[in-house]
Amino acid sequence: MKLEVVKIEKPSELNIILGQAHFIKTAEDLYEALAGSVPGIKFGLAFCESSGPCLVRGEGNDDRLKKIAVDNAYRLGAGHCFLIVMENAFPINALNAVKTVPEVCGIYCATANDVEVVVAETEQGRGILGVIDGSRSKGIEGEGDVKERRKFLRNIGYKL
Repeated sequence: MKLEVVKIEKPSELNIILGQAHFIKTAEDLYEALAGSVPGIKFGLAFCESSGPCLVRGEGNDDRLKKIAVDNAYRLGAGHCFLIVMENAFPINALNAVKTVPEVCGIYCATANDVEVVVAETEQGRGILGVIDGSRSKGIEGEGDVKERRKFLRNIGYKL
């Protein structure tokens, strides 16, 4: 078995959702879920087919984001993974819609952070073992940090 770390290459302001699904219609179903989840969302997505021709299937409503998703998914090359790249929305806005797509098996991460994907390769193929999403914890939240977190959530409209 060979292990590899694949960095997701994207502009820092873009959010991603990385997950695993199981059927060729995943790309179209994810498109429909995303298009109906957030007005004004722009996205590209890619799905790594893992049988038959084993192609990276791409969809999206923004060609630039679709290219970022397809290029990263091809470098991952891990069976049945999907990558969504989005702007004008946060993963929290679309994640439940993505998770309700019947062929979605699970989500590895949903973030704007830098992401490294740990991939294993065997004679059969490639698969995702896990992700490294952001930096290591640097401390424990204190009273002032709690106030700042709560203030931030209200400033961006997620709490009253």
